[in-house]
Amino acid sequence: MTLLDIRLLNVYEYHRMVEAGILDGDERVELLAGQIVNKATKTPPRCAVVKRTMELLQKSLGSLVFLSIHDSVRLNNYSQPEPDISVVIPDRLYYEDHHPTPLEIYLIIEVADTTLRTDCGIKAKIYAESGITDYWVLDVNNRQLHVFREPSQHGYQSRLMLGDDASISPLQFPDVSFEVRDMLRPLITT
Repeated sequence: MTLLDIRLLNVYEYHRMVEAGILDGDERVELLAGQIVNKATKTPPRCAVVKRTMELLQKSLGSLVFLSIHDSVRLNNYSQPEPDISVVIPDRLYYEDHHPTPLEIYLIIEVADTTLRTDCGIKAKIYAESGITDYWVLDVNNRQLHVFREPSQHGYQSRLMLGDDASISPLQFPDVSFEVRDMLRPLITT
């Protein structure tokens, strides 16, 4: 089978599959580049990092943003991922009538314990093509933060890798800063 033999699904068809019961609404899948993709298992370390990071963002940004865990964002007609964390513009209706779109997204964060290659590869490409200006991948195993900025149709033009001793500020909130280590599992010293 060649790439030309694949029929891509659009977001509308993806939603119809859920409405028709073809896909269970609780099924751990997401639509990426027109294809239904299984999501990674939520391991305890991954869940803990998501919760730690959410707490830091909540304390730092408060009511300036809406924070979402594993909620869909609609990037384009063929991609509706469910990032680990989305930092979005507040919406009076709490996005009841649509999923956040790139113009409403400040920051996307993916947490990688088994998904680093996917998060830094295909997902980074899709987020860049969609114009997500600030995309972070927290590498749980190597205690690093991959920061992707300056999106283009060819991927991100800027990619930084920060160690756990570095600090970071979201692009849209340069006065807010926190340590990478504070998002990760605390190091236990003896």
